[in-house]
Amino acid sequence: MARGWFGKRVLAAEGARPCRANPARWRELIAGESPGEIPAEGYGRLVWQAAMVRWQQEDRMAARSREAAKRFGLAVPPLTLVILVFAVALAKLPLFGALAIGLGMTALAVLAGLLSIGAELQAVARFAREVRGRHVFARLEDERAVIACAEATVWLETLPPILRWLA
Repeated sequence: MARGWFGKRVLAAEGARPCRANPARWRELIAGESPGEIPAEGYGRLVWQAAMVRWQQEDRMAARSREAAKRFGLAVPPLTLVILVFAVALAKLPLFGALAIGLGMTALAVLAGLLSIGAELQAVARFAREVRGRHVFARLEDERAVIACAEATVWLETLPPILRWLA
């Protein structure tokens, strides 16, 4: 949850900064049209998505494993909640026992996401080195803000949605 807060803090601090990419260099690296002048958060998400596509091409197994951990974090807390509501309603489980199980399963979903986050951060870092090396952004401050937003997106995507709302 602290990392989700960190991701939101970075996006709040750097995300609103208007940035502009060099259209020709953007097209070379991302293989798409530059969106013009948009906030750093938008460019950060685009850089993150491009890094994930490249990672999928380079290391398919690690990328699939990361996606499976994300899907687990997405599905387990709500399904656990539904099951626990029925268990409590049918008086098969005490309320505090259901609360403990729900928190435990949410913690398990967070743990699955955190154990696989390192590979995704490395993929974004490799892509960020390319962004820096090709000087896609004219200003160094824009480049730093976009890369920070891309890394913050990784942290936010790690949390299950139920915790993203709380963070």
